[in-house]
Amino acid sequence: MDHTNHVRLTTAELTPAILEGATVYGADDHKVGTVDHVHGMGTGSTAIIDVGGFLGIGAKPVAVPLTDLDFMRDEDGDVHAVTAWTKDQLKNMPEHRH
Repeated sequence: MDHTNHVRLTTAELTPAILEGATVYGADDHKVGTVDHVHGMGTGSTAIIDVGGFLGIGAKPVAVPLTDLDFMRDEDGDVHAVTAWTKDQLKNMPEHRH
């Protein structure tokens, strides 16, 4: 997917209501996970990403600083994120416990 023409979200848009459910694409532009929920507000917050699994079953939640994710909207207005993390790197992170 070519993200160059996608509109980056503003800091004011980095809210749980907008970010939760966003697809996260990794360094190789493959889907690496989905934002489950967000701790905090703005750039100092943490995104909890569900990695792996199938249809939400067996997914492992990991915590990633929001600053490691580049959130944007595509041509349809759908929010997604791009990160330098790969799926394997995320899977090897410690599991986030609620």
